[in-house]
Amino acid sequence: MDLVIALTINGLVWGLIVALIALGLSIIFGLLDIINVAHGDFFMVGTVLALVIAGTTGFWIALVLVPLLGLALGLVIERLVIRPTITAASLTIVTTFGLSMILQETVRATFGAQAQRMPAPIPGTVPLFGLEYDIYRLFAALFAMLCIAAFFLFLSRTTLGTWIRAVRHDRETATALGIPVARVCAFTFGLGTAMALLGGAIAAPITTVEFRTGIDILPVSFMAVVIGGLGNLKGTVAAAILLAVLEGLVSSFADPTLARITSLAVMSGVLFVKPNGLFAGATR
Repeated sequence: MDLVIALTINGLVWGLIVALIALGLSIIFGLLDIINVAHGDFFMVGTVLALVIAGTTGFWIALVLVPLLGLALGLVIERLVIRPTITAASLTIVTTFGLSMILQETVRATFGAQAQRMPAPIPGTVPLFGLEYDIYRLFAALFAMLCIAAFFLFLSRTTLGTWIRAVRHDRETATALGIPVARVCAFTFGLGTAMALLGGAIAAPITTVEFRTGIDILPVSFMAVVIGGLGNLKGTVAAAILLAVLEGLVSSFADPTLARITSLAVMSGVLFVKPNGLFAGATR
């Protein structure tokens, strides 16, 4: 029983981190209508930058700097890579796939292929449901939850957030109202990239850091977006947590391959019953 409780808590912690990353993927898809194949590698870059910056200035500085660097990286990539190719969906998939390869090979050439581990910035354990649970994992869950809440507050309470929602809803009307659509799209891509890198910085002390770290996070993020309902941000959060708990339990009692197959089966079943996603039609 203790094992099931520990695995469920681990799944909730990881699910909140995945939800933060999937929200970045979802908002990019919802606004720019592109499938960003490089999104998992942005997460990987976040883990690497966190490891490097934490080694020189400390983890807490890294937690602030990494998403800011992610925003800057996203703005540059949107201007140089995404904007010139956004006219065709197939072209953006090929382009972001090439970007994924470039990011992986750059990290491997710079930092090597050996997986590295980052020490937990908050060592120790606390009693939780009869277990001694890692303090940093609880912090990671709380911090990811606060970031997700801040993201929804930003969308609902700020002018820029209102512009993003307006462009997602109707781009032509937004243009007619004088909203700078091109700048909103550029910022949204930067914001989605920053969220992926921030997820990487949070996850760095509880996962391995290497050039392939983003490979596993991309499929589960896509499945969360699809199961939650394309464009449904709250549905994406719920689906990410459900998938993370499910995969954690199955991979521990069986193996990781079966866990991923189970997630794919769940996604297929959801799409068979509700083609627009499990939370389609719910409040966005």
